[in-house]
Amino acid sequence: MLGKFGYIRIGILLAVFTLAMSCKPEASTAVDEVPYAELSYNFHIRPILSDNCFACHGPDANKREAGLRLDTPEGAYAALKENLGLHAVIPGKPDESELVKRIFATDPSEQMPPAESNLSLSETQKELLRKWVAQGAVYEPHWAFTKPVRPEVPVHSKDTWSKNEIDRFLWKAMNERGLRPNGPADKSFLLKRICLDLTGLPPSPELQREFLSDNSADATEKLIERLLKDKTYGERMAGLWLDISRYSDSFGYQNDNYRTQWPYRDWVIHAFNKNMPYDQFITWQLAGDLMDGATKEHILATGFNRNHKYTEEEGVIDEEYRIEYVLDKTNTFTKAILGVTAECAQCHDHKYDPISQEDYFSLFAFFNNTPEKGFEGGAGSTIRSKTPLMTIEKEDLSGILSFVNAQDTSKIYVSVMEDFKDTLRNTYVLDRGVYDAPTDKQVFPRTPESILPFGAEYPQNRLGLAKWTFSDENPLTARVFVNLIWQEIFGVGLVASTGDFGMQGDLPTHPELLDWLAVDFQENGWDIHYLFKKIMASAAYRQSAVVNPANVDKDPENIYLSHYPRLRFNAEHIRDFVLASSGLLVPEIGGPSVKPYQPDGLWEASSSGRGELAVYRTDSGDKLYRRGMYTFIKLTLPPPILLIFDGSNRDICQVKRQRTNTPLQALALLNDPMVLEASRVLAANLTAEHDTSEKAIAEAFLRILGRTPKSEEKELLEELYLEELERFEKNAEAVEKLLSIGKYAKIKGKTPEETAALMQVIVALYNLEEATTKT
Repeated sequence: MLGKFGYIRIGILLAVFTLAMSCKPEASTAVDEVPYAELSYNFHIRPILSDNCFACHGPDANKREAGLRLDTPEGAYAALKENLGLHAVIPGKPDESELVKRIFATDPSEQMPPAESNLSLSETQKELLRKWVAQGAVYEPHWAFTKPVRPEVPVHSKDTWSKNEIDRFLWKAMNERGLRPNGPADKSFLLKRICLDLTGLPPSPELQREFLSDNSADATEKLIERLLKDKTYGERMAGLWLDISRYSDSFGYQNDNYRTQWPYRDWVIHAFNKNMPYDQFITWQLAGDLMDGATKEHILATGFNRNHKYTEEEGVIDEEYRIEYVLDKTNTFTKAILGVTAECAQCHDHKYDPISQEDYFSLFAFFNNTPEKGFEGGAGSTIRSKTPLMTIEKEDLSGILSFVNAQDTSKIYVSVMEDFKDTLRNTYVLDRGVYDAPTDKQVFPRTPESILPFGAEYPQNRLGLAKWTFSDENPLTARVFVNLIWQEIFGVGLVASTGDFGMQGDLPTHPELLDWLAVDFQENGWDIHYLFKKIMASAAYRQSAVVNPANVDKDPENIYLSHYPRLRFNAEHIRDFVLASSGLLVPEIGGPSVKPYQPDGLWEASSSGRGELAVYRTDSGDKLYRRGMYTFIKLTLPPPILLIFDGSNRDICQVKRQRTNTPLQALALLNDPMVLEASRVLAANLTAEHDTSEKAIAEAFLRILGRTPKSEEKELLEELYLEELERFEKNAEAVEKLLSIGKYAKIKGKTPEETAALMQVIVALYNLEEATTKT
């Protein structure tokens, strides 16, 4: 039977089983040894049939059976076209099912997968398939498209480790695999971990001393509560959201000129610091302009939908680029908030997920009713935003938009959303997704029924889409967000493919835990603070990062979290860490982006030579020492130091960053002017404050690594200091060159030679793996 959504048909004699999952059960030869009482197609069978294909071959190999589908019950149960007396799957009758016969066949001419495929099934996988057919070969809907239901929390008499519900799910999975979790982390490591997760900054020496001396039972809870109320929490969370909302400071494309979208960033920081509930946070961004009594704050939030690229190149086709902008809005919504790869359906029905091209353009229709233009003037305009736009006046800065950090009181223009008032732009399915090839199929705003039908109670606009998104029946929204926060804390989500919860995405490692978290988050008012506190209260979060070799053998990727993962800081947080630990960080919240040190000539070499951003002009004063999230993002050439450490280029919505290890990263930490300047300033201050090098080194160690040094570490660092001191006492020119790095004013320490020697020790500390790793 032909499928509706354009799946690739592969004949029965050509199709091949492959394994998508890296975690495979151990081999077993008896069905009773298969460790599952009730088998699930989603979680046990689909990983084996990951290509949704049935593989066999036989003596009549030149006859091709087309149209066989094992991803649907209709396809699996149907009679085979080449032999109507045979069926791939007969529910409850494994011995009569061709699927089972062929995978257990010993004759090479009958066996599947065929030998020439170089694929094979383990005995356990064969038994899983046999047992599944024997149990009735039941197909359930794709797990992510069914509403999450709060599962029963497992309880085990031997579980003495768990602190809350999260741990009980994790302990159960570990226990089933013979894993044992770690005990609590040292307080100094836990402090650094919590500070980085909630503020993106290292703990100050004062906070370290305060927390380490607090022996009360609720010391950690008090710390978490305190940091959630700190203004730096909003900055840390906004950093995540700016990747998702593809925020940048330029329009992109060839001319790539400056735009004033930064007030939207100030709003995101403000919203997180207010602990705006997630449903409200998203609703304002999707449709703040359409809400009853919408204020300028509501409208500013809709800048989320206007952060995409804009062309300023003369001679382009207006409609082509207008369509590109609407496509971007549609793709960002589906990836960031729903966690599905709907963009695959722009040109044709989705090959794997039940999203048709008609579904896609029906979503597109929600964003297709604005007066936005594809092209509205080039680089000569003094207004650095695009229609529709909002003007921020002087009085707004002391009123409804007081959180916007403007350095002057002149008007600020921001690109925002607005719908036509009395008309509705017609939307048609575009042939192959091409802007000038509309079909005669007109569509109207609605959502894919496979996810959740769009109810008649919702208005057919972006506000209706927001209400649908946060319906109690929506299966994706809560799952996707709690998974995103889990990824931020543990490095990998419970669903590793953060932006793809569809058929080609990864299965959840702990499906019951994911559903429990999603339902709990919804039932507690979409409260983001609550979610952080729940996760951070767990033993899993507070455990040591020490690696147990026995656990590594059983779970090399630490999927089941028997220890806390070691995670390198993201790009912006490396900058923040260096500036904060050296005392250089300027703690100003919000405002326009800044231009810190950057290698000469990069913008000039990549620019068209037109506009304000043809030449890079490094800032001065306090602007050089702002947090990394305020660094100016030019789309055609993002800051190189951020890209070296896997920062987002902000070209499209990004829900997950890579974590690479390259020689360039080591070279950057050794030679970047910001690191060297910070080391110089910290060295000068410490030599002035302390009467011995030992005390100065110990203080630097505490500031940078967050703990006191061990005796052997003290000896090594003191030895390095003395070696460098001896070298500099013989080379005044090298001292002068080293202490002239950076624009920050020189600070008088003891002697220039002592400052230079301590500076080298500090550079070495910044280059330790422990320094830039969350453990």
